[in-house]
Amino acid sequence: MNKKILIIILVFALMPTTALAAPPKPTQAQIDAAKKIEAEKKAAADAAAKKLNSAKKTLNQLTSIALAKRKIYVAAQNDLKRKTNQAEIAMKHLQIAQASVSTGKRNIGKLAANAYVMGGGFTDLDSLLNADGPQDLADRLSALDTLGENNSNALDRFKSAEVVASNAQEAADIAKKAQEVATVKVAAAKKEADQAAAMQQDEVDKLQSVQDKLAKELAVAQKTRLTLEQQRQLALLEEANAGRAILTPNQSKIWPDIGFTGRSTTRATEAMRIAAVAYSAKQVNAGKKYVWGDEGPNTFDCSGLIYAAYRSAGLGWPNWDRLNSSLYWVATKRVPISELVPGDLLFYSYKGTVSTIHHMSIYAGDGMMWEAHNKDKDLMFSSIYSVKGLMPYGGRV
Repeated sequence: MNKKILIIILVFALMPTTALAAPPKPTQAQIDAAKKIEAEKKAAADAAAKKLNSAKKTLNQLTSIALAKRKIYVAAQNDLKRKTNQAEIAMKHLQIAQASVSTGKRNIGKLAANAYVMGGGFTDLDSLLNADGPQDLADRLSALDTLGENNSNALDRFKSAEVVASNAQEAADIAKKAQEVATVKVAAAKKEADQAAAMQQDEVDKLQSVQDKLAKELAVAQKTRLTLEQQRQLALLEEANAGRAILTPNQSKIWPDIGFTGRSTTRATEAMRIAAVAYSAKQVNAGKKYVWGDEGPNTFDCSGLIYAAYRSAGLGWPNWDRLNSSLYWVATKRVPISELVPGDLLFYSYKGTVSTIHHMSIYAGDGMMWEAHNKDKDLMFSSIYSVKGLMPYGGRV
């Protein structure tokens, strides 16, 4: 037996052992149960929507209250400023009045001291008896009149100063009391405004919490149902393809089966896959358009975007060339949907065969993909299950 024949025999002997493991195949009962759970979550979401609408009305009311309390607080602050200014002015007037009283007291004291020095008996009779002639008498009487007038004026000024000081003290006390009342009002208004704002924020937090919880639960239910349905469809398709392969005498000559099996090795490194994803994201985020047959740099079709992405990542001839979706499917290694990593390719078909692949994209991670969708939607970021009527299949470059 020559070496060439031996190699052929070994290849055919090993072919059944290299087949892909059968994907999980959920039962119809499991799918129905998932649909039931999804329906229940949907019903709960619909029921909660009414409560959310009511809560939104409450939130609007609390917002109005918070705004009103805030206005009261601002008004109280402005009133406090006015009262504080009035109290300061009243205090200045009081200080001036008190200074006048002090001056009056000092003047009266000086007059009393002068009278004491001149002698306690300095009266009209004293002037008449002790005068040294007519001129001296006239001088003495004139001095006595002046002294009496000064005493009277000083006393009047002192009494007026005391009245002014008393009034100023009363005004200062009133202004101080008004300031204290305004301070209390500001504190109370601030407390009410803070409480209203806190209630408003609590309501916002409650609304957000409810919305997030419902969205997550419904998304989980939908994802579970979709995953089960797609796993079942994929398992049925692979069973059908496997059945056809068993019935075929010469597998190596059947193009669909070669395509379905794909390559056994990969050509791109992890760094290349990451770079290809980054390139695709950049084109989508730049708002690039879809044009059939184009591969960039300004417009792309689905396979053109994939070609340009991996070309920019450093993959070139002979390992990489411009192909259509079906040929890229043939030239990639099969990867289960559950094992996809960013940079893997997604192929969309309704039968899982080369001839029925109509679209492809690049996996972004977390169940999302970058794609050149069509001339209506252009380049976009979307769910891997968003292509209507077609099932995704995974491939690795």
